[in-house]
Amino acid sequence: MAAVENADRRRRILVVDDSSLVRLYYHSALERAGFAVEQAINGIEATEKVLAQRFDLLIVDINMPGMDGFSFVRDLRHRKADIAALPILMITTEADETDISDARAAGVNYYLVKPVSEADLVRHATALAGPAS
Repeated sequence: MAAVENADRRRRILVVDDSSLVRLYYHSALERAGFAVEQAINGIEATEKVLAQRFDLLIVDINMPGMDGFSFVRDLRHRKADIAALPILMITTEADETDISDARAAGVNYYLVKPVSEADLVRHATALAGPAS
């Protein structure tokens, strides 16, 4: 019973990226650090999950089919307060200053350029979501 209770108290992260390899890498690294991790392949699937479950952090890519990262973030920031206030870490291959300023304008809390080391991923996730458990 204690294991179930501890699992319920772990910080929950949603990884939103169309690359299955990237999702697996982030998922594995974050779970090893003690986070509970869910995955979505685009902003549409991510929106459904955010509306149905509680998350402490969203990690989002920009370029995805269906609904890109910018559209997803803008949509979230216009929802009810608990959802609109979720911390968002954008991790993408886009390193142009315009992308970074567009991300900030959309409501992203922090922006990293891929590739990201496991240590940096966990450090930023902890800084934005709080300790894993």
